[in-house]
Amino acid sequence: MLSNPLRTRRAFLQRAALLAAGPLLAACAVGRLGRAERELLLYIGTYGPPEQDNIFLYRLHPRTGALTRVAGFRGGTKPGFLTLSADHRCLYAVQASLEFQGRSTGAVRAFGIDQGSGALSLLNEQPSEGAGPCYVSLTPNGRGLLVANYFGGTISALPVQPGGPLAPAVVVDQHQGTGPHKNQDRAHAHCILPDPAGRYALAVDLGTDQVLSYALSAETGLPQLPGKVAFVAQPGAGPRHLAFHPNGRWAYVVNELNSTVTALGYDAAQGTFAELHSVPTLPAGFAGANACADIHVSPNGRFVYASNRGHDSLAVFAIDQGSGHLRLVEHAGTQGKTPRNFALSPDGRLLLVANQNSNNIFSFRVDATTGRLTPTGFAAEVPAPVCLRLLPDFTKG
Repeated sequence: MLSNPLRTRRAFLQRAALLAAGPLLAACAVGRLGRAERELLLYIGTYGPPEQDNIFLYRLHPRTGALTRVAGFRGGTKPGFLTLSADHRCLYAVQASLEFQGRSTGAVRAFGIDQGSGALSLLNEQPSEGAGPCYVSLTPNGRGLLVANYFGGTISALPVQPGGPLAPAVVVDQHQGTGPHKNQDRAHAHCILPDPAGRYALAVDLGTDQVLSYALSAETGLPQLPGKVAFVAQPGAGPRHLAFHPNGRWAYVVNELNSTVTALGYDAAQGTFAELHSVPTLPAGFAGANACADIHVSPNGRFVYASNRGHDSLAVFAIDQGSGHLRLVEHAGTQGKTPRNFALSPDGRLLLVANQNSNNIFSFRVDATTGRLTPTGFAAEVPAPVCLRLLPDFTKG
């Protein structure tokens, strides 16, 4: 059926007027305008008090960047990092504590996700086998939860049981080593995730200036011991998080302690890296304290973003498509204090930043050509936001 030209033009003009009127009117129009374009769900992990809601669910309008609160949930003790199952039926959260059930370990929690509302219900919790868990991810087959324990300096793997609950850890590896920085008195595992080929799990250790590689079992999908050193960073760099390029051949590590990003070439057969080059995340002349936090590659593989806590910015880099090298595009202010985790929408048009110490989340439009960020004018007030997880809104069919 052909559309009515007058009706189409009228709808276009109404929408343009709403957006031109500013964030308040655009927010009122989110429900109506969002029907033609699927909204996104946003789960937020925080360091909010355990006696209050500290995991939150929001809806994100995919065009305007407006954020609408849906619900809050009791997530336990510092549920500061989250991951979601591929079928969106389970959410897993760290419990970033130093002690659990009388032991020197943190814990991880499994939640079921209601498919009609997105609400969370606790399935169970297990020790993480290391103090201060700070990162969780799932193995490619979804049958194992990978955990990095910062203060314990360990990585662990817990089997995922049918329906999503967690079994006790069956793989634990204690990292060893120190570095020259005052924060490198011992191992500090900060990130663990599978590679794009699903053959290795890569663990980034801030305390030892290393990335370790663990072969994933063909039978169980879980990491096999012992691991091996896959990359050694510059002394005192403090590697924190790792992000792969969509081509699987390049990866990028953000270094917390010396405020740099290192571009790496990846050997998928061996599970090892070779350094391409490193670039600073800070502008020349900045003399204040800074600690990098998170890193992501844009879905189109053209840009890298890294967060600066102190300078309170995102460093934006363009990726040379022939070499994987990085070129600085800009430093974009995050509109808040201490940007921790951030997230790009699946289509790469929006970017959300969690500003931990100003208790807010801001959304930005991403220029697909340049990678530059422009504030949308929309924000959400959330206590101590630390982790953002976006997925399509499955609650609306």
